[in-house]
Amino acid sequence: MEDHTATGVEIVARPAPALREYVDSYVGFDLRGLPTGVHRGPPSRALTAVISLSDPLEVAAGVDDGAPVSRFGSVAGGLMCRSVAIHHDGRQQGVQVSLTPLGARAVYGMPAAELAHRLVPLDELLGALAVELVGRLRSATTWAARFTALDELLLRAVARGVRGGHVRRVRPEVAEAWRRLVAARGRVQIGAVAAELGWSRRYFTERFQGEVGLSPKTAARVLRFEHAHELAAAQDPLPWTDVATVSGYADQAHLVRDWREFTGRSPTAWRRGEVLLGAG
Repeated sequence: MEDHTATGVEIVARPAPALREYVDSYVGFDLRGLPTGVHRGPPSRALTAVISLSDPLEVAAGVDDGAPVSRFGSVAGGLMCRSVAIHHDGRQQGVQVSLTPLGARAVYGMPAAELAHRLVPLDELLGALAVELVGRLRSATTWAARFTALDELLLRAVARGVRGGHVRRVRPEVAEAWRRLVAARGRVQIGAVAAELGWSRRYFTERFQGEVGLSPKTAARVLRFEHAHELAAAQDPLPWTDVATVSGYADQAHLVRDWREFTGRSPTAWRRGEVLLGAG
């Protein structure tokens, strides 16, 4: 899918079939002519890795909260409960990879919980494979070639883990619980999910958080917020009251509380200040 806009191009691609259990999507982006500012990358269901194709990324794991700004040529993060601040000069060019929490073991060789609320250089996780990947992405001249390089290098990362025997699979109960939360976009009763798995709520919460990095309740809140954010970021967005209703909030005030917690701003202030809104 290729979407040309006045400010650049954004291309979404699916990974190779053998990777789809672990990786949701690739996005290539080349955005130009935007106002200098800070993009708030909102919490979502994905573990996001970004490889810059131009200048290093200037990123902080929080917005307006004193979190330090670090420079990365390529960066990977876990699940978050707050927006990531991406400082830019009006241009961004790179590739974004969205991993599932259940794919962290296969690709990175560790549970997603070890990356929760963190940003780390990609080579800290993939070593020489990351260095090779960044080199190939930057030397490629087409998006198709870049996505092919991602497929090849990530498949090698998965195969390396299998050969090394250090990738332990996610417990099937946790995997099933994650699938249920995602399918319902967070609109589930955590106690009911635990009961259906045959676990106590406390045991379920411990096992789930130990793998994913967020408690089931917090993960459900992030998924519900993610749905609301998608609705609010549409080119012709719904009124805020309808966004709240469709995404499962009790009322608009409930939406506003979560929005402030996850982005650091009210919904209306976020929409007014988000420099990349509608850019992709």
